[in-house]
Amino acid sequence: MTFTKREQIAILVIALIMIFTLGFKFVKKEITKPKELDLEIYNEEPTANMEEFEDEEDEDEFIMVHISGQINFPGVIEIKKGKRLIDAVEMLGGLKKEADIDRINLAKKLEDEEKIYIPKIGEEPGETVSYSTVETKSEGKININKASKSELSTLPGIGEILADRIIQYREETPFKTIEDIKNVSGIGDKKFESVKELIIAN
Repeated sequence: MTFTKREQIAILVIALIMIFTLGFKFVKKEITKPKELDLEIYNEEPTANMEEFEDEEDEDEFIMVHISGQINFPGVIEIKKGKRLIDAVEMLGGLKKEADIDRINLAKKLEDEEKIYIPKIGEEPGETVSYSTVETKSEGKININKASKSELSTLPGIGEILADRIIQYREETPFKTIEDIKNVSGIGDKKFESVKELIIAN
């Protein structure tokens, strides 16, 4: 069977069209694959970002610790959770020359409401810190009726201005309970919550 030249051209054109159509479908299929993969990857990203966000929240959590003894500025400080004793020491002005660093662990991780005492070289184990005005403190707590301005200033959120107000208030009306400190201008419920475990009034 023979074809005329015109028929041969028509057959060739049809064959080319079929090849082109099949090739186009194959290329289109290959092109769409990466897009589907990208969509899957994109859908996974929010979960990863949420985990990172939760980690950041944990890092921003703060605790309160009380450090006394052979340190330049003893007192209660607020510090990020996960920090170590060396970080708190630096925040409080560093150790005194008399501090016995062989009896403390500066690499220790701090815990909320923890009390740490820095001993003096030659100090007998178990010896407690001696304050110049012992009557102003009881079991590590500050007596708001007797404490000095500098001692009151060591309380979290209580600076020199509020310390002066506390002293001025108690001179006129002594504190009967620790809740009475909220009568001092500038000390509300939130600030009281941060100091109530650290103060006494009797």
